[in-house]
Amino acid sequence: MARLEPLQPPYSDAVAGELAKLAPIALFRTLAHNPRVLGRVRRGGLLDPGTITLRQRELVILRTCALCGAEYEWGVHVAAFARAAGLAAAEIAATVSGDRAALPGADDQALFALCEALHRTATVDDALWDQLAAAFAPDQLVELVALAGQYHAIAYLANALGIECEPGAPRFRSTTTYLWPVSLS
Repeated sequence: MARLEPLQPPYSDAVAGELAKLAPIALFRTLAHNPRVLGRVRRGGLLDPGTITLRQRELVILRTCALCGAEYEWGVHVAAFARAAGLAAAEIAATVSGDRAALPGADDQALFALCEALHRTATVDDALWDQLAAAFAPDQLVELVALAGQYHAIAYLANALGIECEPGAPRFRSTTTYLWPVSLS
């Protein structure tokens, strides 16, 4: 059950201005209780084209959300981005189970290791860093760590505020089949 109900229209001018730039999902409408925080989250996002591929971005987001138990945000990202990122059903399921054998390459497996290390210890040991540095440029390494951190914060918000899963969004327990497209609007 939601601890804070997502705002419903009519919105204040400040909230309407922020929400007009975002999908009308429960996360953003809940954050709209504090328009300043909503605006900061919107402007601080890393969903724009960056130095990493869409696939890499979504693997990091999905694994981080799964590690944090953030089913809401995980489901939103599966519905909105997994298909475009080219993620197969087994790879999506692996973001929940942690089964690295379901991932096709060492770079994907290293991304899971990065998420798990940051989640567990808030740092990366030298051996993993060396593995990542062999596969990713310095600007990509910064983006990957920042992305995992950002989605820890989003997980905190979704979990602590009790945001209920979007209707029709995939759930952790349904990680074996996905029907495309899933619409959250």
